[in-house]
Amino acid sequence: MTHTLLHQILDYANRADPYPIYEELRKSPVHHDTDGPYVISTYYEIRSLLHDPRISSDPRNQTAGGADPLAESSSEESALPPSFLRLDPPEHDRLRRMTNRHFGPPHSPRRVDAMRPELRDIVTGLIDGIADPGGIDLVEEVSYPFPVTVICRLLGVPREDEARFHTWADTLAASLDPDPDADPAERGKGAHEARMELGMYLAGLIEERRKNPGDDMLSQLATAKGEDGPMTTMELLSTAALLLIAGHETTVNLITNGMLTLLRNPDVLQRLRAEPRLAVPIVEELLRFEPPVQLLPGRTTLADVEVRGVTIPKGSTLWLILASGNRDPQRFENPDRFDPDRPDIQHLGLGSGVHSCFGAPLARLEAQLALSELARRLENPRLLDDPPPYRQNAVLRGPRHLRIACDGIRP
Repeated sequence: MTHTLLHQILDYANRADPYPIYEELRKSPVHHDTDGPYVISTYYEIRSLLHDPRISSDPRNQTAGGADPLAESSSEESALPPSFLRLDPPEHDRLRRMTNRHFGPPHSPRRVDAMRPELRDIVTGLIDGIADPGGIDLVEEVSYPFPVTVICRLLGVPREDEARFHTWADTLAASLDPDPDADPAERGKGAHEARMELGMYLAGLIEERRKNPGDDMLSQLATAKGEDGPMTTMELLSTAALLLIAGHETTVNLITNGMLTLLRNPDVLQRLRAEPRLAVPIVEELLRFEPPVQLLPGRTTLADVEVRGVTIPKGSTLWLILASGNRDPQRFENPDRFDPDRPDIQHLGLGSGVHSCFGAPLARLEAQLALSELARRLENPRLLDDPPPYRQNAVLRGPRHLRIACDGIRP
C-alpha cells in the first residue's frame, strides 16, 4: 500500500466519507508498505483473523519492523498497565470474566435490561432540556451526555466529577489516532498526563468504595471475592479506566451517526416514529453501515499467517478495517444502501471473537432508546450542516458536532 493511501485513511478531509478509500482497498484485500502495517479490508478475512489465536492484541508482541502510526507510545503505557482489551488469553479471559460477573450473564443476567426505565428517564430529560429547537447540537445536548451519565452512574462516578472525566476521555480518545503532522512527543505527553490523572482519581475512588461499598459496579469489582480471586489494585485501575472510556466513546458516535443517517433517510425516520420497535434492526444496520469503530489497529501476528495468498510474517502489525468489511459486496448485497429490513446483518461493528465489544448490550439499548425518542419527539427535524464537522479520529469516527433544527419538541 502506498503512503498516500495510508495517509488517506488517517486524513481528516476524508472523515465525512471514507468509503471510497475502503472500496479502493478491497481491490487488493492485503495491503502493505515496507515500513508500515498490513491492512486487511475484506469481510471474510477480517472475521477469520478476529477468531485466529495466532493474532495478538497485546502491543508488547509487536516488533520494530511492524511500525504502526496508531500504536500507543511507551510513555502512555507506563501510566497504567494494559486493560484486558490489550491482553491475550488466558490473562484476557480471567479479567474479562471477573468484570462480566457484575455486568451480564450468567451472574448478572438482568443488569442491563433492568436499567431500561432509568435510561429512558435520562434521555427524556435531555430532550426536555433542549433550549432552542431551531439550533440543536445533538452531540453536546444528547449524544454525549446520555452515555456519559449512564456509565458514570453504572460505575459510581459522582456526577460532579463528570466534567473532569470528559476532559480525560477526549484526550485519551484522540491519542488513538495521532495527527501525522503533529509532534508525537507532545501528543504522547498529553495522553500520559491524562492517564496519570485518571489513574490517580480512580485510585481514590476505589479506596473509598472498599471502605464504604455501594451498589455500583466499581464497588462490586473492588470488593469481589469470586472463583478467580480479587483483582489487584492495578488491574482494577486499568479495568475501571477501560469501562469509563470505552463505555461511552463508541455510543456517542453510534447515536450521532445514527441520527445523521436517519435524517438522510427520512422514510426510515418516519417509520421509526410510527414503529418504535424498528429501533432494534435500525441499530443493527447502523452498526454495519456507519460503525462507530472504523478500524482495529495494533493487532500482531504471533506466527507467519497466510491471508489470500500473502504471507504475513510473525511480529507484523495488522490493521483490520471493520467499516470496509461491513461494506464488502462479497458479503452484503447493495452494501452502500442503508436498509434496516436487510435479512442478514452479521456485521463487524462490534468486533467478533474473544475481543467482541464487552459493552454491546448496553450500547445497543442506549442507541435504540435515544434514536426512538428523538424520532418520536422532534417535529420535522432537519440537518443544518451536511456533512457535519468530524472528529480528528479515524478509529472512532463520528461528528464533533451535529447541528439540527426542528419545529418543536413533542411531549
